[in-house]
Amino acid sequence: MTSPLTVVVVEQDRDRAIAIVDALKESGEIEVIVIGSTSGLARKIAAHSPDIVLIDIDNPSRDMLEELTMASGPMDRPVAMFVSGAAGGLARAAVEAGVSAYVVDGLQPERIKPVMDTAIARFHVLRQMRTELAETQRALQERKVIDRAKGLLMKARGVDEEEAYAILRKAAMNQNRRVADVAEALVTASGLLS
Repeated sequence: MTSPLTVVVVEQDRDRAIAIVDALKESGEIEVIVIGSTSGLARKIAAHSPDIVLIDIDNPSRDMLEELTMASGPMDRPVAMFVSGAAGGLARAAVEAGVSAYVVDGLQPERIKPVMDTAIARFHVLRQMRTELAETQRALQERKVIDRAKGLLMKARGVDEEEAYAILRKAAMNQNRRVADVAEALVTASGLLS
């Protein structure tokens, strides 16, 4: 049995909040928390640790987007923002802040579920891409350190690149460490001796 989806709804208008909660309840087993004020928004969202955040606001401010970014809430969970009209460059700022879905023309109860599903799916795709990018960057950095360590060994011992790597690999196996960690230690030690 899966736990119900926890949704935080940011809506200042009480009647609209009630309509949104009713629409969410109709779409399945969902726990809904309504936040009626945008002040301290990041803290309030974090306190509930929701699965998704739905923000319905006429005109989002840059301050609101900045607060979302500072709290890293959008990086931790999907956020769907519903606005009443095009707000200049704020759509781009919202996406850069990590908003998963930016919907113009406000929140219509019949559109909540499809937009929510899309925001969740897009969030997971972007999270996977960020994870893969971080892993690729880490691997590239490790590759650079290993190449530098091989260069130091080649110069110090007068060996070729293949033999220098074999030395690193053997040291890693003997110390029960990764080759990249041994290479990092060698490069660091070399820097201290220079």
